[in-house]
Amino acid sequence: MKKLLTFSMLLLISFGLAAQTTETSKPKKEKKAKKEKIYNEKGEIIKKGWNFGPLPVVGFRSDMGFQYGVCMDVFNYGDGSKYPGYNFKLNFEVSTYTKGSSVFRFYSYWNNIIPKGKLFVDVSYFIDKKFDFYGFNGYAAPYHKDFAIDANGMPQPDFGVKNSGFYGFSRNQFRFVSSMQQQIGNIKGFYYGAGLAYFNNYIDKLKLDAYDGQKTLYDLYCATGLIREDEKHGGNTTQVKAGLIYDTKDYENDPTRGIYAEGVFTFAPDMIDGNGRTNLSFTGVFQQYVPLYKEHLTFAYRLGFQNVLAGDISFYDMLNTNVLFFKKMYTDALGGASNVRGINRNRVIGKGFAWLNIDLRWRMVNFKLINQNWCVVLNPFFDAGMVTQTFRLDEQKEIRQILDEKFPLLSDTDVIYSGKDETPHCSGGLSLKLIMNKNFVISAEFAKAFNEFDGTGLATYIGFNYIF
Repeated sequence: MKKLLTFSMLLLISFGLAAQTTETSKPKKEKKAKKEKIYNEKGEIIKKGWNFGPLPVVGFRSDMGFQYGVCMDVFNYGDGSKYPGYNFKLNFEVSTYTKGSSVFRFYSYWNNIIPKGKLFVDVSYFIDKKFDFYGFNGYAAPYHKDFAIDANGMPQPDFGVKNSGFYGFSRNQFRFVSSMQQQIGNIKGFYYGAGLAYFNNYIDKLKLDAYDGQKTLYDLYCATGLIREDEKHGGNTTQVKAGLIYDTKDYENDPTRGIYAEGVFTFAPDMIDGNGRTNLSFTGVFQQYVPLYKEHLTFAYRLGFQNVLAGDISFYDMLNTNVLFFKKMYTDALGGASNVRGINRNRVIGKGFAWLNIDLRWRMVNFKLINQNWCVVLNPFFDAGMVTQTFRLDEQKEIRQILDEKFPLLSDTDVIYSGKDETPHCSGGLSLKLIMNKNFVISAEFAKAFNEFDGTGLATYIGFNYIF
């Protein structure tokens, strides 16, 4: 644990030194003359004009490995009157993880286009050579830590988790998301929201040499029909979103007080693939930030849920949370760095699901460095999530006969259905944040699942942003 904390602090410091923001150049005399006017009542430096933050991407996730690449944050603060608010923000990232994932992403927030509103645009391409897949319906799907199956269907219970590809498939995903909100009349804090989204998922069996010849859970799901023939290689998803938002947060990226609530209907018509899986879902999120001691100590929590209201859904569409705006890069199912920290990534998959996050955010130190405002935050947390709407559960229960016929060597092994009822998947941990100008958040998080069927060991996530 001490080594991980030391490593994380070194990464945070290197991030901070690399993020030396370059402002629009002005003559030195002019800067000196205006020095008295660039501080607000809290003693913070008011940022104006353009701020460019090129930096290397150096991160780590237990489930994906070390991350390295390049990133550029571009802020336009205008005349500084909105600080720490900004006119717009642009972000570019190209990075890769040592376990076979890569990221090509552009996203932007625009606060100066829609009157009394904002616009969010995200265009991303993700390559996951080993995308975690633990089966349907939470605890109904068994988890065996060191389990593997050879090409003949023979179980290898002591194969070793580092050498096992049983819980994985390959996935490439293109994602386009555009969302907006605008204040409703003169009602402060209330907004209507709307959005469009498009996903292209290409899914296939593992093709990494390290797992050559192994059968995977994905293979078993395809062979037994739990994953249908017309969805096993992914497909196209289009979405139209509409909803209501209530937002009274004091700051966008590092809030210390206020409420954020979002309720959004997502209509996904079958426009491209012709598989007949048109559906309507609802996603609700409620977040509150309660100041316990000024801006130094904040109790924050988030409640969220998502259910399919009508129609049918493909299995790969369950791997997405349909919110209008999101803090983390990935919007995948429950488990991992984006929602239920410490739980295996994508462990909690169902037609509907709910989650809870509780944070205690202690802003320990505020300081100024390289002409920026900095803050160090210590953040213990508790997370939980569970399936609330099952997906093909009856088939999952009855799959034993088909499994025995196609994979007789697995007849004594519960690899598809555990017989367990779904209960909350819980975890807890500690986070350390380094925040620049209340907008740029560097994060190191350590979390542990409370149940060994959700994952073992200490999960570590080093990257960007709060999860909410």
